[in-house]
Amino acid sequence: MKQYHLGIEATLEIIGGKWKALIICLLMSGTKRTSELQHSITGISQKVLIQQLRELELSISKVEYSLTEYGVTANRIIDMMCSWGKENIQIRQERGEAIILLEEQPPEVSN
Repeated sequence: MKQYHLGIEATLEIIGGKWKALIICLLMSGTKRTSELQHSITGISQKVLIQQLRELELSISKVEYSLTEYGVTANRIIDMMCSWGKENIQIRQERGEAIILLEEQPPEVSN
């Protein structure tokens, strides 16, 4: 039997790591092909993307890489993470750190 000490452990098990939250964020706007996801996520290799997608398939996505109804429930968490990240960047800028946010929204990928 799997045990968690805190609820956030279960959350991080599904969406933890650098790439999964980005993938979920992009899938919030609709179904994407693997190539569309790779194009939209700077710095991710095809191997890592496929590995992350397979892990998400077990939890919250379908094979065609759209979010299930259950997966969409992560939207609140992802939105909070995005908002906190933007606020964090703004605070760091105000403190004089040379940091910028390149995009407010994930890029739209044309078919």
